[in-house]
Amino acid sequence: MHGTDGRGRLGSRTGLALLGFLVIAASFLFTEHRAHLFGVLPYLLLLACPLLHLFMHRKHGGHGKGAGDHTEDHPGHHGHDPEGKNK
Repeated sequence: MHGTDGRGRLGSRTGLALLGFLVIAASFLFTEHRAHLFGVLPYLLLLACPLLHLFMHRKHGGHGKGAGDHTEDHPGHHGHDPEGKNK
């Protein structure tokens, strides 16, 4: 049997040849298409902004009293009063 000496499939001659071929193919793909990849990066950053906005707003827990609540800083702000009293 092939690969039973503890080296696994990538340790065999066929596996090493396949690994070498994949490295060469990946390097050719990267060098030939580098302009296309780097041209898309600014758009990927712009698309990441809304996703980050959605994921970051989940952490502060809504609109209740918390560490991020600044209703005292703004006297004209009419916040929710859980006790039913007016400010």
